[in-house]
Amino acid sequence: MTTPSHKEQPTSFASKMFGIAPLPVRTLGGLGIVLLATFAPIGHLSQDLFAGVLGPHFGGEVLWWVLTVGLFAYVRLVERRSWSSIGLCRPTRTDLALAVIAGVLMVAGIMVIYNVIFPALHLAINMKHVQDLMRTSFTYRLLLVTRAAVAEEALFRGYPIERLLELRFGRVLVGLIPWAAFTYAHLAYWGAAQLIVAGYGGLILMVLYLWRRNLWINMLAHFIADGSGFLT
Repeated sequence: MTTPSHKEQPTSFASKMFGIAPLPVRTLGGLGIVLLATFAPIGHLSQDLFAGVLGPHFGGEVLWWVLTVGLFAYVRLVERRSWSSIGLCRPTRTDLALAVIAGVLMVAGIMVIYNVIFPALHLAINMKHVQDLMRTSFTYRLLLVTRAAVAEEALFRGYPIERLLELRFGRVLVGLIPWAAFTYAHLAYWGAAQLIVAGYGGLILMVLYLWRRNLWINMLAHFIADGSGFLT
């Protein structure tokens, strides 16, 4: 992957002490979008703003798409970077096969979590919330699964991992920081028990991305995992 050259910047304290490259100013805006996705109650805010027009379900998705499109626009128009700079590269057949394998591993692991780990720890997810969701239209659930695959992979994998790699963070930190953000982002909507599920799925998706550096296959694996639960 090639990136445009930047003018030489002064050596920072972090660069001297930890070997971390200076942070390009324009990258701060993109990381700010990631922070919004992590800590702001995006779904609830979106419902408050758009439920009157689109209903509570579709209305809750609007701001997620706004954030995602905003990130893509920021990469192209402000950072002036290529799509490959956030992992949007053409996948190979091997990549696609690995995406399917990762999706199946996520589904299998989540079944173990629900049927073995949750009972052992006396935990449970909010089943009323799940039942209400499954009563919604197939069109909405398809939109939900698609949004999760596209938005969450761009916001919690492609952009932050690529930018942290450019800062020369160690690969462990590069993976763990977005993984923690992705896991925490599920707390407000699904509750504490779901953090185990999000953490497990996020771990597989993090490893997949660091291995293949291709956002398309992460999106496919994510879609397979979520779709198996919400579209079947």
